[in-house]
Amino acid sequence: MINIGGIVAIVVFYLLILFVGIWAAKKKGNGGESEEEVMLAGRNIGLFVGIFTMTATWVGGGYISGTAEEIFGKGLIWCQAPFGYALSLVFGGLLFANKMREQGYVTMLDPFQDAFGERMGGMLFIPALCGEVFWSAATLAALGATISVIVDIDVNISVVLSACIAIFYTLFGGLYSVAYTDVIQLFFIFFGLWVSIPFALTNPAVSSISPSQVDWVGTLEPKYYGQYFDYGMLLIFGGIPWQAYFQRVLSSKSASRAQILSYVAAIGCVVMALPSVLIGAVAKATDWNQTDFRGKGNIPLDEEQARMVLPMVLQYLTPAYVSFCGLGAVSAATMSSADSSVLGASSMFARNVYRLIFRPRASEHEIMWVMRISIFVTGAMATTMALTVHTIYGLWYLCSDLVYVILFPQLLMVVHFKPYCNTYGSVASYIIGFLARISGGEPLMNLKPFIYYPGWNGTEQLFPFRTLAMFLSLISVIAFSMLTRYLFESGKLPPSWDFLRCVVNIPEDVVRVSGSGDELEPHDAMGEMAVMTGLADVRKYSATDEMNGRVNPALNLGSDSDEEASQQLASSVAQRAKLQQQLSIGANSIDSPSHRPMINRKANMSSAIGSGSAAAAVVANNTGDKQTTL
Repeated sequence: MINIGGIVAIVVFYLLILFVGIWAAKKKGNGGESEEEVMLAGRNIGLFVGIFTMTATWVGGGYISGTAEEIFGKGLIWCQAPFGYALSLVFGGLLFANKMREQGYVTMLDPFQDAFGERMGGMLFIPALCGEVFWSAATLAALGATISVIVDIDVNISVVLSACIAIFYTLFGGLYSVAYTDVIQLFFIFFGLWVSIPFALTNPAVSSISPSQVDWVGTLEPKYYGQYFDYGMLLIFGGIPWQAYFQRVLSSKSASRAQILSYVAAIGCVVMALPSVLIGAVAKATDWNQTDFRGKGNIPLDEEQARMVLPMVLQYLTPAYVSFCGLGAVSAATMSSADSSVLGASSMFARNVYRLIFRPRASEHEIMWVMRISIFVTGAMATTMALTVHTIYGLWYLCSDLVYVILFPQLLMVVHFKPYCNTYGSVASYIIGFLARISGGEPLMNLKPFIYYPGWNGTEQLFPFRTLAMFLSLISVIAFSMLTRYLFESGKLPPSWDFLRCVVNIPEDVVRVSGSGDELEPHDAMGEMAVMTGLADVRKYSATDEMNGRVNPALNLGSDSDEEASQQLASSVAQRAKLQQQLSIGANSIDSPSHRPMINRKANMSSAIGSGSAAAAVVANNTGDKQTTL
């Protein structure tokens, strides 16, 4: 039977969140249609809102439900998520927040493309995208199951409705809507769950939760030390390279504030987990035979029912009006995770894939429309997976492993040790890290291991193979970068073999003055040329041609507005006229037939400039037979 009171509570809560999201969208400034306004809220997130939205990076539906489940199933000692994610925020602030914010990056992928080029950055987008989408799908699936327990409505309806609301306000408000709704949602989570706890503790079916009477602390056997260490490292360092985190870091007003927000949010993660810990302990101390729970024949609860301990405590151990408050908390937690993940994935696609790879000269208006479409598509993908894929948690676990194994080592290198890595090392690290992780298998996806590490017990790997894969990935990016640099710079491999053009076969930004001055030898490795004109250094940045990442993609790419394009066109016309005049003077002053090939060559270059294939300037000073060519 459908619970009318629960339906009313959900509708009121969703309308409130929708109202706040739309109101926040109106806070966008005059540059409301710019990348920074939509993706990073104009880098103008205040301290109060910043603390809440940074905390909401990990405090979501899966976080609070999973914490209660782990306390009920294995005990507090195995509940590593609150402490692991808190430490990930601390290390993220120490290692990355300051440097990333100082560089003015827009997304997490910008430093990768700065170091390895646009196409390699696009490859690294794949695990980042999958992680964000699968995380959203997992939280939506958890929400649907929770609502179906408490309100007794169809799971599909609750999932689709929640996703539509989150997509709607994210679509129009960007990070402004995400950040301000995070404030409301965290209040709902904190107070909704805390209100439920006194009623649950005083229920007649619940005995004392003292650890001496009910073992909700758990134990850690020595044979599981390796696995325990592996999960801890995964949470701490695998929790850093996520766009959902860096969009909060990069939206801060300053680098120092980004660090402060990370440290304060770490405390917030632990505090927000406390009610879930107590709810898990309450579930452990409950005699479910004394409740209205229908599955009395399954006491103690089986694994499937154990995953739902949080909504079951709200449903069977608290009054109806209290359970609705808890339901609002779970719904809030889910949407606070889903909206930021959808925005993060869409931001990376619009900027790092569409703009920097396919359309480097796209206008801001075009990028904003691409981002809106991406938000809708990403949200639709997450919703579809939540409704149809039964192994969604397995997919998310695997993708989070890949984020840890592939993205973290390379992010560490490009931020702190950029001179010691190149694109060859990135490719090798990507492949080796992926294969090393897959070799351990994934039980939730029925993926069989093809390497049985020490401690294999027939069902799972007890060896910390994820951390091993991460270290192999880190060593690979360093070793292959150093190896390729040695082979090319020592001449053991010809420059033509540097097909990624990141060691010796690097496209020149300028044509340097020839040593003898007798020949003009522009380096045209990429099919384009940029030559110094007087004192001005004319550079052409093109994402489809630039391979070695010399240009910071977080900086303005230029020619995004009609005014800039007009200025560049006027400058090009002036350069062409000046060049033609200089070539004419040089041609009239040279009588020797031996100089005619040089004049023809210059004339051909002038024609190439006129056609838009290059920008060049030649200063010809005829002193006898000697010319100086720039």
